[in-house]
Amino acid sequence: MRPITRKFVYGLLASVLVLLALGAVPSLLGSGEPYYLTAEPTAESGPAYNLTAEGTDDLTRRRFEYFFSAVEGPANRSKPYRRGPVGVKESFTHSPFDELESFRSFAPANATTTDGVFVEFEGTRYRVRVAQN
Repeated sequence: MRPITRKFVYGLLASVLVLLALGAVPSLLGSGEPYYLTAEPTAESGPAYNLTAEGTDDLTRRRFEYFFSAVEGPANRSKPYRRGPVGVKESFTHSPFDELESFRSFAPANATTTDGVFVEFEGTRYRVRVAQN
């Protein structure tokens, strides 16, 4: 193999490894206090984002993984999420903030509050928001 071809192949392999690392490493990074998506059942009436209409297939569960872990988990809290130390992680990973914004963007206008949104799932109405403790 010619030296220039060998250098090109090594460079290509290095590029692929760097791209793989960018996809895997950010989810492992985290600093500071953890954030949780909370889903507290509420008796308040009014409009809400209807998650039941989307169904509970595997795609919906992966799209709203923090919501489902909050509904099914203890104390109505999702698994913890820690922000990245320099802000890079948020660009490459899924977070509770992403889910809250997704609910906000598809919910009726009256279903949102300053710190959360109302979501209806399987006949139960939840107040969903991001909390730090």
